[in-house]
Amino acid sequence: MRYVVAGAVLRETPGGGRQVLLAQRDSPPDLAGLWELPGGKVDDDETLAEALVRELGEELDIVVVAGEPLVERVVLRPGLTLVALWAHLVEGSPRPVEHRSLRWVDAAGLADLTARAGMVPADTAWLPELFGVLHGPESAGPS
Repeated sequence: MRYVVAGAVLRETPGGGRQVLLAQRDSPPDLAGLWELPGGKVDDDETLAEALVRELGEELDIVVVAGEPLVERVVLRPGLTLVALWAHLVEGSPRPVEHRSLRWVDAAGLADLTARAGMVPADTAWLPELFGVLHGPESAGPS
């Protein structure tokens, strides 16, 4: 089984809310322009957490600590599964090294992208969990 890992990077806003970081795909053509949780392929010798730290370093020029997995796993095709992990930003300011653009979104922003079919289809499996954390009180969600 091969894996692709994505990172749900959260931040607290000055008003006490939460936002998640999304990246806009540049390729392949059928996904270009859509938004996703950033990440990438897991190498054979890596754990999911190690791969996420490496991928977000390469793609966003940041350092993160990988946390617990989100509940859903998405089978992209037989033998290839997409997994998302919560991630805590510890160093750097995200920049789009390998994406068109980056955007921090709150629950309303995520709802807007979803309503406009602006999310990568595979990432929509995590919408219920993301909305729960973005809408929830500060004490809720991943630690």
